[in-house]
Amino acid sequence: MQHLPDWNALATLDDESMPLLEAALLIARDEYPDLDPQPYEARVQAHVEHLRSEIAGIGPRALKMAAINRHLFEELGYSGNHDEYYDPRNSYLNQVLDRRLGNPISLAMVQMEVARRLGIPLDGVSFPGHFLVRLPVDGGLLVMDPFNGGRPLAVEELRERAKPHLGEAPDDTVLLQILTPAPNRAILVRVLRNLHGLYAEAGEWDRAARSADRVLRLTPEQPEALRDRGLAYLELDYLPGARQDLGRYLELAPEAGDVDRIRERLIDAGGVRTALH
Repeated sequence: MQHLPDWNALATLDDESMPLLEAALLIARDEYPDLDPQPYEARVQAHVEHLRSEIAGIGPRALKMAAINRHLFEELGYSGNHDEYYDPRNSYLNQVLDRRLGNPISLAMVQMEVARRLGIPLDGVSFPGHFLVRLPVDGGLLVMDPFNGGRPLAVEELRERAKPHLGEAPDDTVLLQILTPAPNRAILVRVLRNLHGLYAEAGEWDRAARSADRVLRLTPEQPEALRDRGLAYLELDYLPGARQDLGRYLELAPEAGDVDRIRERLIDAGGVRTALH
């Protein structure tokens, strides 16, 4: 079985060294312990090899990207899971590669991995709402929606998509800030936060705690992840862990809007001393 990186080792890597595909499969192995990454690595590489000669014969980046999208989304049938958007399988890359169904960020990871191996600098974008991808091209940026077949998005549509989340349509400066490339670590954290949200909503607190724990492996002392793991520990009646995590959250984020609620939960759990220290 092919080896995947170790969780503890990932924390020591800088963003440039963070392996996107391998780390995404490591996330999946938590849910699928017998997962062998080799077939999935081979499948992604097969997509690349199928496209290599065609891409080499195309000049402009935008046209290269159009060929990649055509192969992934039309010929192979990768698509956004509109019918079961909140199915956790949409976040696990092995399932996405098996089923060719995913959510915006998982489909973006497939798209990015294939494009990058073909020398095309495709980046992810933590856009408000749905995750997007971006490619520098002559004269600007090509922004695409992996959840809808890699469709290019015009500036006005981007403004409209951002508006509900910002309260107003962003101007050019704000829009460019929103379109800043997301490092691999940030992409993986967003996958894990999505999973945490799904499992917490479903009351699957062991999986919710695990997802928050993995965020902390990638970004130690991240306040929201400490809070999320601590609250999941409370639900699991693991009080020492809950007190430690929630107490640390109160230390790191004393001005957060939920500190009073967290203190109350800690007091109810017998962790008042931790909450006050």
